Amino acid sequence: MITELTNETFNDFIDKADKPVLVDLWASWCGPCKMLSPLVDQLAEKFAGKLTVAKVNVDEASDVAMQFRVSSIPTLLLFKDGELKDTSIGYVPMQQLEAFVSQVL
Repeated sequence: MITELTNETFNDFIDKADKPVLVDLWASWCGPCKMLSPLVDQLAEKFAGKLTVAKVNVDEASDVAMQFRVSSIPTLLLFKDGELKDTSIGYVPMQQLEAFVSQVL
């Protein structure tokens, strides 16, 4: 299951997560975001129970984008125990995505 986060729900969701969290920051007009989105969905299924996956529409949650100084999308943020562990910017293939999230599993 993928959770849609907003400016209001983001920090509380990250702080209370009992598993590592992958956050996909995206926008509906972003071509690379549309390419990455199905891969993020597949990751959510593959690592269900081990990894929480969330998405943030930067057009609707600009405070979150500013908080993490997001200047390009898609941007993936990887959290563990409420702390940002790593960031990935732009489209990456599935093999790289799996390696990216594996560092916190």
